[in-house]
Amino acid sequence: MKLNQPFPPLEAVTSPTVGTAAASYYLNRRQQTLRSWACLENGPIQPRRVNRRLAWPVSEIRRVLGVEEVSP
Repeated sequence: MKLNQPFPPLEAVTSPTVGTAAASYYLNRRQQTLRSWACLENGPIQPRRVNRRLAWPVSEIRRVLGVEEVSP
């Protein structure tokens, strides 16, 4: 039985940033936890703010999780 995953594996992500929902999925944290990190600026990753939205750097997510970057 194949599990329905809402996001592609982190190794397959090619964009420089992901939204809060995707970041929370990869980091196994609730979205509100990531929003708290952004507001309090005390989390292991700080997002970029683009038009009042949070953009979480994929390279930082990989660093925190210890996942190697894939060379193109």
